[in-house]
Amino acid sequence: MNVKTNLENVKTKKLRLTYGDDHWQYGDLRIPPGAGPHPVVVVIHGGFWKSIFESDLMDDVCDDLANRGVATWNIEYRRVGNIGGAFPGTLLDVGNATDYLKIIAEEYPLDLTNVIALGHSAGGHLAFWLAGRNNLKEDSILNTSSIPLSLKGVVSLGGIIDLELMHDLINYKQRIVKNIKIENPVTDLIGGSPIEMPERYAEASPTQLLPLNIPQILVHGDLDVNVPVKLSALYKELAEKAGDQIKMVTLPNVEHFEIIDPKSRSWERIVTELTNVIKA
Repeated sequence: MNVKTNLENVKTKKLRLTYGDDHWQYGDLRIPPGAGPHPVVVVIHGGFWKSIFESDLMDDVCDDLANRGVATWNIEYRRVGNIGGAFPGTLLDVGNATDYLKIIAEEYPLDLTNVIALGHSAGGHLAFWLAGRNNLKEDSILNTSSIPLSLKGVVSLGGIIDLELMHDLINYKQRIVKNIKIENPVTDLIGGSPIEMPERYAEASPTQLLPLNIPQILVHGDLDVNVPVKLSALYKELAEKAGDQIKMVTLPNVEHFEIIDPKSRSWERIVTELTNVIKA
């Protein structure tokens, strides 16, 4: 592991830091100008947890937020297809990468009392899992720290925040689309179906870790064909019943990838919601 100390470089370009020994255990840190300490957004990319998708999916998002005065920690993690990826490695990496901010903050002006997790698609699942990991059982294989870094809030952008429902929706599509084999990325991540591995779903799905006890923002485009908007809508109902503070923003005529494009018509609304959580 390493932490470099050239702060001037951090202000002008991303700084890559490793939180583990594996090739994929790293994050890109961006720190805005100024003395700080700066609020931090842990940014988690999506791509159905598959190894073909990498953290550069969120580079534009991170650049934009850093230009607005927010430090970003764009994390990479072992994914399905990488050695050590899928359950439990994927989740362990996300937890360890987030907790590594405690080490980074010894060198850089980060406000660890104001850390928000933001994830897109499968990254939305991982961000909300981070928010719920305090509710894991003591003997859970997914526990990465006795004192995990606390989050102030969490934001899902078209997130897969209900693993069981997403699994079932994909299987339903498989049944109605004839002669076409449809992969189930949830099964690939967890290692089986909710019926086959209920214990893993109980540890990995945010719906089963409620209440999260922090503010939650769900942003979803109503034209999203990759992750149906009903996942966010039904999660909101469950979170409210559990007593959580949660807000859902449904964006009309918006598809899955527009919400991570800072040049899109939707981006300013997303920044507004994120900023409200940071300033609360």
